[in-house]
Amino acid sequence: MLFVASATMASAIPADYPWGDQGNGTYINPVLNADFSDPDVIRVGDKYYMVASDFHYMGMQVLESVDMVNWRYVSQIYSRIDEPGWNEMKHYSGGSWAPAIRYHDGLYYVYFCTPDEGLYMSTAKSPCGPWAPLHLVKRVKKWEDPCPLWDDDGQAYLARSNYGAGPIIVHKMSADGKQLLDEGVTVYTGPVAEGPKWHKRNGYYYLLIPEGGVCCGWQTVLRSKNIYGPYEKRVVLEQGSTDVNGPHQGSLVDTPDGSWWFYHFQETSVIGRVVHLQPARWVDDWPLMGVDIDGNGIGEPVYAWQKPLNRPNDYALQTTDDFSSSLGLQWQWNHNPEDSHWSLDEHKGWLTLKPMPADSLKNCRNMLAQKVVGYKSESTTLLRAEGNCRAGLFCIGKWFHGIGIGPEGIYVEDGKEKRIIKRGKIKKLWLRVSNDCVRNEHQLYYSVDGKRFTAVESPFPMRWGYWKGIRVGVYCYGESGKAEFDFFNQTF
Repeated sequence: MLFVASATMASAIPADYPWGDQGNGTYINPVLNADFSDPDVIRVGDKYYMVASDFHYMGMQVLESVDMVNWRYVSQIYSRIDEPGWNEMKHYSGGSWAPAIRYHDGLYYVYFCTPDEGLYMSTAKSPCGPWAPLHLVKRVKKWEDPCPLWDDDGQAYLARSNYGAGPIIVHKMSADGKQLLDEGVTVYTGPVAEGPKWHKRNGYYYLLIPEGGVCCGWQTVLRSKNIYGPYEKRVVLEQGSTDVNGPHQGSLVDTPDGSWWFYHFQETSVIGRVVHLQPARWVDDWPLMGVDIDGNGIGEPVYAWQKPLNRPNDYALQTTDDFSSSLGLQWQWNHNPEDSHWSLDEHKGWLTLKPMPADSLKNCRNMLAQKVVGYKSESTTLLRAEGNCRAGLFCIGKWFHGIGIGPEGIYVEDGKEKRIIKRGKIKKLWLRVSNDCVRNEHQLYYSVDGKRFTAVESPFPMRWGYWKGIRVGVYCYGESGKAEFDFFNQTF
């Protein structure tokens, strides 16, 4: 077994630093070096399925793995939220918070809360979909982090926390998971206690909860022989002597051969919340995670470890699209899409975006985004544009940077102002953005021939924002005309 002390995205790490599957039966954390906040994972048969918070981005992607390290997208759960403000770009930081995925009686269930609208769920017979339209379980504000449990007698329960974290509250729920049957019972109050995830084993009910806050907290396990408590408490994973801040909020899962593993995220300032995988084991009916490096009885995150399962596969996150048939599952609309304003059929092999009025990229309705993957990446597209609109390639997070074609020619914008780079009627342009998330240097480029790219101004810094890591993608806004994109390639 390979074990190396922890390391993370410090400034000294080179931009080509390894991560994920090493191809020799080992992996290096993070296993998913992209923004998958609040990951929840289950095993069904010999496959694993993950969901994560998507906040104001539409869809909530479902990922699949056969070896717990390499993942691919297999579906999206929803395409829009039909509530006030979602057509007007008014829910940055809203939307889906800390979902849970479970499998029960032949159905996959996903639950999540939005801070403004309520508690939602959806079901599917296959993780690949189709997923049922979102069902509003309860109209309520400021709930978060729901997780269902079907007990041995068939009784269903839901654990959740409140906006701002805590306490942990348990509700009875209808067998079909569509209705809460009571006002709930508080079972635990702790320091920023949130994100409960259920397990039942050897007669114990377990609630795995993150405590202490996202950037500097730890993983706690609660256990009781009664679902309403009283619960014993044990801290099982902490930063300790490592550089992995706030190691918590995730999922405890097993393999068919009986080994146990824990997924959690780590908050980083650029990529966002990346996913780590820790070895786990059971001792005296307590799950222990990571390795107790400093000998204080609490596990700490590992840097490298032997892979849980050495199964051949070609799984990888999708990051390229030739727009030949359907949008790739890596794409997510920022807020609700306007389906009458985009098409893959109007110009076969191209994505067509038609503009809607906006004063800036941040308020642009036709904004199609995907996660930046890896410490260092490069994204390229080919754009054709016409009419009185602005269209191009973006890099967004807390700040909004774009490059493209406008009525005056080639221009850039940074959320504060628009600047003309080259005047004249431009109809066709290759665009590129490079992302160095270690040095936090990001650069926009353009090319008139697809071969020689010109850097635009100086590299700029980025920060994650609105609870999401940085993203790249394409956009179009304005009064008239259209934009067409031939392809989109993100390499890392």
